Amino acid sequence: MNTSYDSISRLFKPLTDRQIARMSGTAISRREAVQRTLLGAAGLVLGHHLSLRALAATPSSKAKAKSVIQIWMWGGPSHLDTWDPKPEAGNDYCGPLNKPIATNVDGIRICELMPLLAKQADKYAIIRSMTHGSNGHETASYMVQTARAQGGRDVFPSVGAVVSLFKGAQAGYKGLLPPYIVLTEPQGRFSEAGFLGPRYKPFATGGDPGQSRFAVEGVVAPGISDQRQRDRRELLHQLDTLEHAMPGDTQLTAAEQCEKQAYDLILGDAGKVFDLSQEKDELRERYGRNTFGQSCLVARRLVERGVPYVTINYKGGWDTHKQNFQVMRRRLPEMDKGMATLLQDLAQHGLLDSTIVWWSGEFGRTPKIQWEAPWSGGRGHHGGVFSAVVAGGGFKGGQVIGASDAKGDAVKERPVYPGDLIGSMYELLGIDPEAKLPHPQGLVVSATPSAADKAPTGGRLKEII
Repeated sequence: MNTSYDSISRLFKPLTDRQIARMSGTAISRREAVQRTLLGAAGLVLGHHLSLRALAATPSSKAKAKSVIQIWMWGGPSHLDTWDPKPEAGNDYCGPLNKPIATNVDGIRICELMPLLAKQADKYAIIRSMTHGSNGHETASYMVQTARAQGGRDVFPSVGAVVSLFKGAQAGYKGLLPPYIVLTEPQGRFSEAGFLGPRYKPFATGGDPGQSRFAVEGVVAPGISDQRQRDRRELLHQLDTLEHAMPGDTQLTAAEQCEKQAYDLILGDAGKVFDLSQEKDELRERYGRNTFGQSCLVARRLVERGVPYVTINYKGGWDTHKQNFQVMRRRLPEMDKGMATLLQDLAQHGLLDSTIVWWSGEFGRTPKIQWEAPWSGGRGHHGGVFSAVVAGGGFKGGQVIGASDAKGDAVKERPVYPGDLIGSMYELLGIDPEAKLPHPQGLVVSATPSAADKAPTGGRLKEII
């Protein structure tokens, strides 16, 4: 089944007592209400069978990964204050974060505010020469996540949507959980599914996994127990006589299957993946009792269940036009704790070899600090050079790819463009980077830019795959 999980979750969202009471009300009959609901659900299911079938990808001999966890640093963190420190550049460039620390890999140093990640450097590779040249949030986000420049009539799909196409239900994925999940809010910078259409949009959970109960939209209803949801479902079935009046109806049969799968997600084992009370308190503390830390834990649980693509949309604080260093001192320890524990936990569960972890924002920050008011030590947007990190799924850890210049202003060696990195991830996932995508107008479009697109490239990341 590959209907819109977002639509299904809303369709079967638990009704309030008042709504149940009103369903036998005056505007339409109970039978009409149920009929309209069930036929709508059947339409979702039948629409699936009429849809375009995903084109088969040619598996790569390098295929090792089954899932991706994307840590999306919404707003663009400073590369100099994370993975590419430049203490020798002086105070106007490095500011107070001028004491980078050694990692467990000789010769690799990172920001002093990431001591836990420093102990995990053998698990990840740092790309210090990412580039695309765009300084706008929307255009840069689109480029990093689609490998395409904006412009033209097409809106291209993000990596998550492409993975959902080639690794989702039409490619044999059997899970009730959606194949593309975002924790917790949509990224909001572009249409993630592009021309592939709403079927390949991510399921955004909403809620906050850092709260006592993770209220996943359409799956976990705040303040309503699972037993109460079961009781409500039973009441609705008792009121419904339509299935007896129309025995053997194919649309109703499809709708019943749709309802069963929706409730299996809400009340069955699949939905329990979001119940973090099943994890030990000690592990939850290691991740950090905050939205990001607990999102990392949920992400591990999701890939453990076979979900192909999970995005952690790490919003808040990374667009540091003002008071960059105050924000970094608050946020980097939180990131350090959550991401380092994620890498360690994936490894301990035997999942790191089959899970790509991809850390990136849309760009970096200007190397030269704006000390004057009103910026008070802020950094602007900088797409000339920035850093990304990849781990697991076949990527070789303990390495640095490329370099920025002495002040972190431009690429010094080995430029890496978004399409280079995305194409490398596709190879490790067994997706042909040149696989053709189903286009609504029948145009020939590949998963990553082809030579005809004349997109800049530094080549696939052969050094680490």
